[in-house]
Amino acid sequence: MNEDTVKGQWKQIKGKAKEVWGDITDDELTRVEGNADQLAGLVQERYGRTREEAEREVKDFFDKNRGPY
Repeated sequence: MNEDTVKGQWKQIKGKAKEVWGDITDDELTRVEGNADQLAGLVQERYGRTREEAEREVKDFFDKNRGPY
């Protein structure tokens, strides 16, 4: 997914991200503003995933939640 598109839709999908990754705070989700690399870093840190696992998880999340907002 195009990162610019994610940033534009981030406010709409941030709540879904909170449902998936409840250990990441609202403030942290606001700060990443849809940046996949930053979000993957938080997922890696909070959930003990490898970098590759976190990147794949974030990519899958964005792919599932893209849509017309």
